Amino acid sequence: MGVGACSPKPTPYEWQIPPGFPAPNVPEDNPMTVEKVTLGEKLFNDVRLSVNEQQSCASCHLKSFAFSDPKKVSIGTTGEALARNSMALVNVAYNGSFTWAHNGLGSLEKQILIPLFNEEPIEMGVSGFETEILARLEEYEDEFALAFDNAEVDFDNIVKALASYVRSLTSFNSDFDRYAYFNDDSALSESAIRGMDLFFSEKLECFHCHGGFNFTQSSKHAFQKLDLVSFHNTGLYNEDEKGSYANGDQGLADITFNDAHRGKFRAPTLRNIELSAPYMHDGSVATLSEVIDIYAAGGRGDGINNPLKSPFVQGFDITEEEKQDLINFLTSLTDESFVE
Repeated sequence: MGVGACSPKPTPYEWQIPPGFPAPNVPEDNPMTVEKVTLGEKLFNDVRLSVNEQQSCASCHLKSFAFSDPKKVSIGTTGEALARNSMALVNVAYNGSFTWAHNGLGSLEKQILIPLFNEEPIEMGVSGFETEILARLEEYEDEFALAFDNAEVDFDNIVKALASYVRSLTSFNSDFDRYAYFNDDSALSESAIRGMDLFFSEKLECFHCHGGFNFTQSSKHAFQKLDLVSFHNTGLYNEDEKGSYANGDQGLADITFNDAHRGKFRAPTLRNIELSAPYMHDGSVATLSEVIDIYAAGGRGDGINNPLKSPFVQGFDITEEEKQDLINFLTSLTDESFVE
């Protein structure tokens, strides 16, 4: 039996965030409801949303890896390799920008259109097959009616449901959270505390790009009054001694057409960073230890002399003990309940 005109109103969603933290920003035309989040989770895991029914959103955003992809770069549903590593979906409701290098995507709703409809390379492959794919999802008709007040199954509502689910993926239950926000002095080891002091020191300067409670400058919420710099060139490459990056991927410059933006990519959240290897935009760094080595050297290979490199990537001296302390701090940002 279909849902009738007297359907109950959608249930407002209650955020799973600790007291004292700001609520995420939510578009006025897509308020959070339990019904939308529930529907969005089903769609997120449904392979019928791809053109050949071989891949879902969850295929490149695996829960056990903090909703990231353990491959260097993800593979689309038709077998095409993408240019970049899939970012972890951790507290993305607080993001000020989306994807690795795009300053024009102000909401999850806009970002989700890319994997669905992108044609070069193909990810989900929806373009040109919209009617066929919508027909497969007709069994969700009643759930769409509940979530969107009798609205039909269409891609506008699919995107809104997916965005609602992804916004619900909040993570605030790490050892660091218990230590920093819930007065549990035993939550961090002495080594992790030393690593935390290094992380927030001017010597390493990690916090300049990975600051705030979400450990990224790419944030937007009521507590953050300033628009911070989201994109940074970290000296990974310097292909032509003029700052160009490898494999034709010039980061933000590919969007802005500003040569000064070559090699600039978004600083991702470090929450659950232990689970989201490999690292960097192209998945070219396998371990946290290697990441630290690159920053300690002030870049990688010829990238050390990249003229467009961030002033915060100047290199630093670090002992093996300090390096392990820093890694122990970074692993303290893991929230096991988030992936369980």
